[in-house]
Amino acid sequence: MSQLFVVHPENPQPRLLKQAAQFLQEGGLVAVPTDSSYAVVARLDDKAAADRLRKLRGLDERHHLTVLCQDMAGISQFAHVDNAQFRLLKHATPGPWTFILEASREVPRRVSHPSRKTIGIRVPDHPVALALLKTVESPLLSTTLIPPGEDEPLNDPEEIRTRFQHQLAAVIDAGSCSLEPTTIIDLSGSEPVTVRRGRGDPSVLGLD
Repeated sequence: MSQLFVVHPENPQPRLLKQAAQFLQEGGLVAVPTDSSYAVVARLDDKAAADRLRKLRGLDERHHLTVLCQDMAGISQFAHVDNAQFRLLKHATPGPWTFILEASREVPRRVSHPSRKTIGIRVPDHPVALALLKTVESPLLSTTLIPPGEDEPLNDPEEIRTRFQHQLAAVIDAGSCSLEPTTIIDLSGSEPVTVRRGRGDPSVLGLD
C-alpha cells in the first residue's frame, strides 16, 4: 500500500515533505497536487522511475513528459529560451500552463521527444507542489495522473492511493484540486501554438 501523507494545503509540514522526498530519492513515484490536477512525479535523472511513470500512464516515448520546475531559473536550465519566449513565460508562471520548448543538453534523452528534441516544462502555482520541489532541491519529471484508457485526471487522494497502491510509493494528500489539465502551448516553432486548452486561458497571454 502506498504511503499517504496528509498535509496542509497551504502550509505543508516540512517533515512529511522530507519523507516524500526520500521516496523519490529511492526511485519511487509520488502523486502530488498541482494547480491543475494531481500529477505523478519522479526524479529527473532516474531512468527506471521514468519508465515506470510511462507504464503507469500507458504512454509511449513519443508522449511529452513534463519537467516540473520551482521557478524560471529551472526553465532556463532545461530549455532554450529566447527573449520573446522569456517574456511570455515570465508572464504566465507560475500557473496552469505547460510549455513545449527546445530541450537543452541538461535534459536526459529519455525525457525529451525522440524526434523533435523538445520538452514539456512548467512551474506550478500550488504551495504543496512548490514546497516539494524546494525540498527535493531539483526539478522533477511529471505527468498528469490520468489512468490508462480514461480522459479525466483523478482528484481524490484516497482513490489515487487505492487504484495505484502497487505503483505509487506515496500520495501527498492536500485535499481535492482542479480537475482541469494544464493548457499546453508549443513555443518550439516560429509562432506559439495552443496544443491543448485547459485551465489556463490562452487569451491572457495574447494567444487564440
